[in-house]
Amino acid sequence: MDSTVLLIVLPLVAGVIALVFAAIMAFRVVGADAGNERMTEIGDAIRVGASAFLRREYLALLPLVVVVTVVLAVLDYTLFAHDIGVPATAISYLVGTICSGLAGFIGMNIAVRANVRTAAAAMRGLNPALRVAFSSGTVMGVTVVGIGLLGVTILYLVFQDISAVAGFGFGASSIALFARVGGGIFTKAADVGSDLVGKIEAGIPEDDPRNPGVIADNVGDNVGDVAGMGADLFESYVGSIISAVALVGAGTLFAMQDADKVQALFPMLLAGAGIIAAILGTFVVRSGEQADFDKLLWALRYGIFAAGGLLIIFAAVLTVTITQEWSWFGCVVAGLVAGTIIGLATEYFTSYSYKPTQRVSEASQTGAATVIISGIASGMLSTLIPVICISVAILLAYWFAGFYGVALAGVGLLSTLGITLATDAYGPVADNAGGIAEQAQLDPQVRERTDALDALGNTTAATGKGFAIGSAALTALALLAAYAVSAGLITLGEDGRLSAGGSGINLLDPRILVGVITGAMLPFIFSALTMQAVGRAAQGIVDEVRRQFREIPGLMEGTASPDSARCVDISTRAALREMILPGVMAVVAPLATGFILGQAALGGLLIGAISSGFMLAIMMASAGGSWDNAKKYVELGNFGGKGSDAHKAAVEGDVVGDPFKDTSGPSLNILLKLMAIVSLVFAPVFGNGLITLG
Repeated sequence: MDSTVLLIVLPLVAGVIALVFAAIMAFRVVGADAGNERMTEIGDAIRVGASAFLRREYLALLPLVVVVTVVLAVLDYTLFAHDIGVPATAISYLVGTICSGLAGFIGMNIAVRANVRTAAAAMRGLNPALRVAFSSGTVMGVTVVGIGLLGVTILYLVFQDISAVAGFGFGASSIALFARVGGGIFTKAADVGSDLVGKIEAGIPEDDPRNPGVIADNVGDNVGDVAGMGADLFESYVGSIISAVALVGAGTLFAMQDADKVQALFPMLLAGAGIIAAILGTFVVRSGEQADFDKLLWALRYGIFAAGGLLIIFAAVLTVTITQEWSWFGCVVAGLVAGTIIGLATEYFTSYSYKPTQRVSEASQTGAATVIISGIASGMLSTLIPVICISVAILLAYWFAGFYGVALAGVGLLSTLGITLATDAYGPVADNAGGIAEQAQLDPQVRERTDALDALGNTTAATGKGFAIGSAALTALALLAAYAVSAGLITLGEDGRLSAGGSGINLLDPRILVGVITGAMLPFIFSALTMQAVGRAAQGIVDEVRRQFREIPGLMEGTASPDSARCVDISTRAALREMILPGVMAVVAPLATGFILGQAALGGLLIGAISSGFMLAIMMASAGGSWDNAKKYVELGNFGGKGSDAHKAAVEGDVVGDPFKDTSGPSLNILLKLMAIVSLVFAPVFGNGLITLG
């Protein structure tokens, strides 16, 4: 068999194995006991609401997908020099949108069936509940990596032109941004609205069945934290692979020199090895019945560490048998270690087992203002370790293999995404299970078990967000380098390092300086738009919940049922309306800069956006996670426990943190990569700009 065919078959096999394993885990989840009739009724309401939102969201995005596909098709036949005979970039873009949506759809459809089954399993014990919830998360994780790797590999095999395959990343990023922003607005509007009226004003417990916003909150966990997150990390995964291959250089795959073929296909081989490592790592996740928070956390850590260790072994095997490039192996290890440290650092700043979140919780004794001040300060401090880790990883990777090495570090960081995403996606399932247990009035011990899993889920979700943001910095930088090469701004030598040639990016050029400042501003404007959107949408839920408490006789007494469907509809309409402006801004900003100020200024825009967006995203994710777990620390009985003034202050901090950690923060890493990949795709279109300074 031709060596090129063999090399490209291996990642295809890994992708197929991932989808088969996902199907097996999905059948395991669906085959579990779904509990009693009341639990099934609540689960069905959540499932119907989530499916309706996702259907309406995808229909709302359809006109955008059609317009962009047509524009790319026209450019394929005019300015893009692919010489393929078909609109390759347009086809890749369309496939990317479909795959991104499909990954989120599959993961969410399993999650809305796993939530009620997790609650039923919690009636038997903690470990059965963990197994059901984690199995659901595993479906999400391995589906994302399986579809992502198959998509990139097949398109590269068909078109043999990575500049055309970049359209796949563009499609994945555009859908991911809208899915993350729309889902994030939905979930946080419902969460904030129902908490403000239910827990703070009415004084009823979280997830109380009398609260009309509870079902909408549960729906939001699935459309935001599962479907949105799945689309988010799907585009991170494919973007990292595309950025690495793009830095190898242009040329038809089968016409390349053997060394170039290996270099072009190594990121896909590495991703395939990561899939196998992640699948094997899932078998390590186990917990005892009497496990406390720390033991649960270590149960998930063992799986992640096992997958990382296996990936290093597999990467070494690939190096010995195929590449003989130990410098590439060093890049992979640098990325993987950096991601692991960032995850642990994020955990330190968000888990109530450690001092930072305990201090935020302690501040609740003096009111909501001090909780918010303490949380923001903790979030700002949390940027230190990730910035150092990413900086060291960039320097090491560049020293090993130039900008190709930086891209490989990003691939290495995300290679075990199958299990890291599983530990993240299981959290919303556990959260939903707790809500179902409360609404179905199950034994209090059931809620205690789901709360233990939920608290762990908050920490793993924050860790996952830190992991994703770290990968975003590496991938966005690699995409920036690929754009600069494509635009002729820089020239890379055979070792992947900068060499003489190209116009460069002079940061003292006024146009480029404007680009840098504008780019640094964009993450703040984007975050402001998404947070304002959550505020406006939450106000609609607040008004509706108040109205129902006021106008439905017997609702507060528990003798009447709330109109939950009305709250779901309000959140859906608000999310679909509010997601448009931030999403369009992410596409228009790089295009406008490229056309008006030119290619070099667009490079400056990307530099500014990556610099500020990376730190802002870390700060928001850490602060939000800390506020959430600070509230849970009070609920454990500290500082007066539930119902105390400290608890009310902690709840208000959590409400502020909701859009930080679940809407604006995680959306920023998509913003960075979407702008970078738009720049890469449209690089041949931009010239020196309309504005010249003589």
